[in-house]
Amino acid sequence: MVILALPLVGIIAYLALGETNIGHTRTARLRAVRGELPKFGDIPGTNVPPVVPQIPSTSRPVFSVGSFVGDFVPVGGNRATLMADSNASIRSLVRDVDAAEDHVHILFYIWLPDHNGTLVAEALMNAAGRGVACRVLVDDIGSRDLIKSTLWAEMRAAGVQIFRALPVGNPILRMLNGRIDLRNHRKLVVIDNAITYCGSQNCADPEFLPKAKYAPWVDVMARFEGPVVRQTQLLFARDWMAHVDDNIRSLLVAPMPAPDPGFTAVVVATGPTDPDSPMSDMFQTLMYCAQRTLVITTPYFVPNEAIQSALCAAARRGIDTTIIFPARNDDFAVAATSRSYYEALIRAGVKVFEFQPGLLHAKTVTVDEDITLIGSSNIDRRSFDLNYENNILSQDKAFTADVKRRQKEFLAQSRPVKAEEVAAWGWKRRLWQNAVAILGPVL
Repeated sequence: MVILALPLVGIIAYLALGETNIGHTRTARLRAVRGELPKFGDIPGTNVPPVVPQIPSTSRPVFSVGSFVGDFVPVGGNRATLMADSNASIRSLVRDVDAAEDHVHILFYIWLPDHNGTLVAEALMNAAGRGVACRVLVDDIGSRDLIKSTLWAEMRAAGVQIFRALPVGNPILRMLNGRIDLRNHRKLVVIDNAITYCGSQNCADPEFLPKAKYAPWVDVMARFEGPVVRQTQLLFARDWMAHVDDNIRSLLVAPMPAPDPGFTAVVVATGPTDPDSPMSDMFQTLMYCAQRTLVITTPYFVPNEAIQSALCAAARRGIDTTIIFPARNDDFAVAATSRSYYEALIRAGVKVFEFQPGLLHAKTVTVDEDITLIGSSNIDRRSFDLNYENNILSQDKAFTADVKRRQKEFLAQSRPVKAEEVAAWGWKRRLWQNAVAILGPVL
C-alpha cells in the first residue's frame, strides 16, 4: 500500500525494512562458520553424567523447544548467582576479568564509555597486558558511542581484539545488501571456559546517559558456571568467527572437566537467520507449561497473536499470571502498542503492573517454582524476527526462588493497572494506541 501511494518513499522503505536479510555474503559466512564449528555433543566430556541430565516429564516440553530453538541440548551440573544490581554485575565481571588466566570473550549490544563501561575496558586492557587473550565484539549501531570514543582506540592499542558486529558502512549500499536494523542484541561474557554472564544488562551505568530521563535502567544479570558456559562459548565463536578471521575452535574442543552437581540449563539463542520465529515458540511453551504461577518482566511488549493468546489462556485456565512493564518507556511507539493489549490481558485475568522508579529493562520469565528464562530477548517482533539474542533456560528451585524474589521487589515498586482505569481511557488515546499497534511488525 505504501509503495502504491508513495512510490519513491515506498521503495526506499521496502529496501530498508521489507525483508529479513543481513546480506548474502554475511549469511553465507555465518552458515560456513556454523558448519565448521563442533557440535556440543562432540566435545570430550559432554556425554557423561551429570552433564546429561534426567529431565522431569512435566518440564520436558519446554526443554525440548529450548533445545530446538537454540540448537543446544539441555545440560546438567550448572550453578548460578543472581547479581544484586547493575553496578554489582560490573564489579563481579571486573573481578572475574582480573582473575582470568587464558581468555576473556565479551559481546554487548550497547557498550558506553561511561563509568562502568570504562571499568570493564580498563580490566580488559590490564588482562591483555599480562597475556590474556581478550576478544570483544560490539554491535555497530548499539555501541556507536564507544566506537567513536578514545576508549575504543585505547583498548586496541593495549592489545584487546575489538571488532564491530554487523557494521553498517555506507547506509545506501547497506540497504541494497540487507537491512540496517537487523542487530546483534546479545549480552554475554565467557571467561576461561569456566564462567559466563547472561541477562538483560548492557555494559553501561544504570543512569544510561544517552536516555537519562528514563533512568535508572533496572536489569537482571546472572553469573553461571558449569557446562552451559561451553554452550555460550560456542555461541560467541559463531558470532566472532563470522566477523573476524580468528579461528578459536581449539577453545571449543578442549575437554570439559567433570562438573560438580548442579541444575539443568540450556542456551536459547536466536537470530534473523533462524527460520520461523523460534523465540516466539519458546515464550509460548513457557506460558502453556505453567501449572500454578507465571511471572514475566519485559520492557518491550509487541506480541504476535500466538503470544497474546497463550498469555490470556494461561490466566483463563487458572494460572496466577503476572506481567510487569515499565511505566515510562524509552520507545513511545512500543509503549503505546503495549498498552493497546492491556484491556484483553486484564479481561482474561492477567495481572498487569507498571514499574514506577525507572525503566524496568529486565527480561525474565519464571514458571511455577523451578523454571526460569533470563537473557536479552524481549516479547516483541524485533526480538522474534530481527535481533540476534541469547538467553539461558534453567530448572532449579533455588535459582528460580532468587529470580522470583527479584520479581517481587519489582512488584513492590509497581502500580497495578485496573480494568476500570483502562475502560476510562478516552477515544483519542485508544485510537492512538491501536493505530500504532498496526505497525507492530516493524517496531
